[in-house]
Amino acid sequence: MKLRLPFIGLILVSILTCAQDKNPVNQENNHKVIVSDLGIPWGFTFLPDGSMLINEKEGKLIHFKNDTKTEISGLPEIYVRGQGGLMDIILHPDYKDNGWIYFSYASSKGEGDGGNTTIARAKFKNKALYDFEVLYKAAPNSKRGQHFGSRLAFDMDGHLYFTIGDRGDRDVNPQDITRDCGKVYRINDDGSIPVDNPFVDSTNAKKAIYSYGHRNPQGMTRHPKTGKIWTHEHGPKGGDEINIIESGKNYGWPIISYGINYSGTKFTDITKKEGMEQPLHYWDPSIAPSGMAFINSDKYGDWNGNLLVGSLKFQYLDMCTIKNNKVVKEERLLDGLGRVRCVEQGPDGYIYVGIENLGIVKLIKK
Repeated sequence: MKLRLPFIGLILVSILTCAQDKNPVNQENNHKVIVSDLGIPWGFTFLPDGSMLINEKEGKLIHFKNDTKTEISGLPEIYVRGQGGLMDIILHPDYKDNGWIYFSYASSKGEGDGGNTTIARAKFKNKALYDFEVLYKAAPNSKRGQHFGSRLAFDMDGHLYFTIGDRGDRDVNPQDITRDCGKVYRINDDGSIPVDNPFVDSTNAKKAIYSYGHRNPQGMTRHPKTGKIWTHEHGPKGGDEINIIESGKNYGWPIISYGINYSGTKFTDITKKEGMEQPLHYWDPSIAPSGMAFINSDKYGDWNGNLLVGSLKFQYLDMCTIKNNKVVKEERLLDGLGRVRCVEQGPDGYIYVGIENLGIVKLIKK
């Protein structure tokens, strides 16, 4: 027995080491809590007056102004289950002129039991939403609690992109363009379908689909210089990915992946296949990414141009230095504050981060 103990200890050390994230901690950062006492701030956005609209996953929309939180009325019924609830929120690029605010949330309306991801827009005045209208509703509903996706972004031409995860049905949804889920979508700001969407002429296809073969994208942002839409998505055990989204492309899930089942077994033996896109970057072990933004201001010196990705699993903000579309360096910011849910650059050029059971903090470079 004495001879076997060191061997067993070595195995345990190896397992524990493999389970840990190895990115170094950057000590040149600090934070200031701007909005306190939030549960799961899934998404937030800044209004032109500098105040914030904040989505709490449980189904509350909060207006934060002059250090005061006010709950806004007028939301539809929110289906709160597992990872689903009230999720992302962004403003129309011409918000000052048209007043449109865009939301993603889980809804039980429509076909089947359970719920699915829904995209809607509304206007806001006097502590209430009005002119609320649904732009897209994924079908059918599902009682599964995972993989709602739900990030929102506008491109340079005013198209709205949104993500819907595979809803836990990996062997059916992601590779089938006649079905919702496991996709990135593109619509016009009023919900109509752009005439140049890749599958508008494909029989029985969901015309709003822009790319497919995705698992659960919970990060999406527009590159400040190229205008390209970047996403990241949760892999299984290993294989979280960063991707640049291109029209009609297949991103491989679950045919190719750098991850394995949570049980440790394999569901695929390949990581590459002709006709399927390779990720710009992948994480192994998974960091459980959520929220995504580029630093695009002079507030952070040589950090300008870096990509920020929240880590739910390891509870930090991952700062990725990118050269020639490759991640060449990663560092932990806001290490250990809590599960990072969302990341936005404010109109003042500073980065703001939504952290579960804490609130929204402002990132400060020392």
